[in-house]
Amino acid sequence: MKKPHRLVIAGDIAHRKKSLALFFCLSVVTLLILLLPAHGPDRPLSTTASPDVSSPFAGNLRPPKLAYLISSTRGEGRRVKRLLEAVYHPWNYYLLHLHLAVSPEERADLDDYIRSERVFLKFRNVRLVGNADVVTLKGPTMMSTTLHAVAILLKEVNDWSWFINLDTWDYPLMPQDDLLHIFSYLPKNLNFIEHSSNIGWKEHQRARPIIVDPGLYGFDKADVFWIKDKRSMPSSFKLFIGSSWVILSWSFLEYCILGWDNLPRTLLMYYTNFLTSNEGYFHTVICNSMDFQNSTVNHDLRFTMWDNQPRQSPLNLTLEHFSQLLESGAPFARTFTETSAVLDRIDKELLNKSKSRFCPGGWCLGSSMPGEDPCANFGKPHVIKPSAGSRRLERFLLNLLNAENFRPRQCS
Repeated sequence: MKKPHRLVIAGDIAHRKKSLALFFCLSVVTLLILLLPAHGPDRPLSTTASPDVSSPFAGNLRPPKLAYLISSTRGEGRRVKRLLEAVYHPWNYYLLHLHLAVSPEERADLDDYIRSERVFLKFRNVRLVGNADVVTLKGPTMMSTTLHAVAILLKEVNDWSWFINLDTWDYPLMPQDDLLHIFSYLPKNLNFIEHSSNIGWKEHQRARPIIVDPGLYGFDKADVFWIKDKRSMPSSFKLFIGSSWVILSWSFLEYCILGWDNLPRTLLMYYTNFLTSNEGYFHTVICNSMDFQNSTVNHDLRFTMWDNQPRQSPLNLTLEHFSQLLESGAPFARTFTETSAVLDRIDKELLNKSKSRFCPGGWCLGSSMPGEDPCANFGKPHVIKPSAGSRRLERFLLNLLNAENFRPRQCS
């Protein structure tokens, strides 16, 4: 598996690490149909920056653009709005996917919110996916929804660098300015994806069973059902498993959608009948590809706590976990309940965010006085003002990219 490919970045990583340290010290046919972009009344995502605006970065370096997918199901409208306000930045792109189970009234409410928010109207970088998908958590429909969103982003905008998937159980631990600032100094071919070839008990409970997800073939949500026969382990590729939550590069996702060889399509067909395929598809594609297997960072950049093995359901984070959240250095964490008091503390102490307002950044020109909305007035979207969160993220990433953690943990 550890073969060099055309995008070898070992020396580049070492150079970038030194530069970072120096800089911061100084400061299946149905699935294929689902992948087609949705058309309808939705306004396309658009580029926000004009080419003649000067950059605040040395060497005229601009921050990368991030493309977010935020997924939600019935009854989560308020959580979607809160999460979007916490991660919003006019420099990025945001796709919101509401499961087909969401009521028309809840969908219309969120659509009205997007179409009436002044910042969204100005920068035109938030939209609701028009053709909602049925999502069954145990089946491949969650994976197909992600690929559907990626296909939309690849078709409509081509200047984003990384894709990040979130749902309403996620929440950021630092402003977007910090994330954009640090990612400005990373190679754009890096893929943050937790993965392992040690599938253990999942061989018999995930890989060998054959399941069918009715959500791929109709509009009514139903549980997956099992075929009586089992299948053997594949011999033409090696299976990998890991976290469903990823930060993936534009180049890798372009390969998954428009692949120049048969690997992504072969694995797409294989994972159509795989239980919880979102925990294996991207992982298996990237680690079986000679072009991308050396681009992986074995972490999903989320802080998550587990109560016991086999790590099926993460703990809901509370105020007693706040110090661990802060010390982790991760840019995101999960899972949180809607009423958890720790979210209010994150807003106040880590995001400097008031209730029902956007997380402020360098793009916000309004007053910072108590009670005032700093983002009531806004300026250039690419202006970045990092906070203390950038230093936490710096330490976190330098640890992931050091010699002991980076290469030895790739696709093994």
